[in-house]
Amino acid sequence: MTRLLLASASPARRATLIAAGIHPVVAVSGVDEEATLAAARERFGTLEPADAVLVLAQAKAQDVAENLPDELADADDLVVVGCDSMLEIDGQILGKPTDADDAVARWHAMRGRVGVLHTGHWVMDERETSADAPAPGRLGAGHGAVLGATSSTVVHFADLSDAEIAAYVATGEPLAVAGAFTIDGLGGPFVERIEGDHHGVVGISLPLLRSLLAEIDVAIPDLWTR
Repeated sequence: MTRLLLASASPARRATLIAAGIHPVVAVSGVDEEATLAAARERFGTLEPADAVLVLAQAKAQDVAENLPDELADADDLVVVGCDSMLEIDGQILGKPTDADDAVARWHAMRGRVGVLHTGHWVMDERETSADAPAPGRLGAGHGAVLGATSSTVVHFADLSDAEIAAYVATGEPLAVAGAFTIDGLGGPFVERIEGDHHGVVGISLPLLRSLLAEIDVAIPDLWTR
């Protein structure tokens, strides 16, 4: 049996997986995001938003895979998934707000506008070698496969009043999420529509995850909790 190890502290990502029948093991990385992005820019030059989230997703997955909690140190059935999300608006990349004032300023800039929510996904196969033959064109367990991709969804924001922005920021919710908004929480009424995958905006794209896992011969039903 294969277990999915989610390298993220996000309750929204965990809840999304659970709603899809997958109860992940969770371990949080200690990655310094700013330092990681700075190192990537020094090596590769300017990063597109879709690449920046992939760099961070990879770093988080690798960090967790290399520093497993004691209770998982001898596990031989893990597939590690790292994710990271950022909002792109007017060519700028926005992660989590630094404080309430920052969140208010962002919403004043975002209201009535259109942004793109990018979520990077990185998968690492940490399972031991399997004697079973993989499906044609797929990698079986134990090949140490690493692969990733980014989900990008267009988000149309409502034209909030100053009072709505102040009330929303006062809840604290925008301070804990990329782009200072949620679509599955209190921020839902402030997103008029999207173009793309709803789950990608929440923080983990289930269709994209399915495609990545298929490359290492893991089917979504294999991860369902029974």
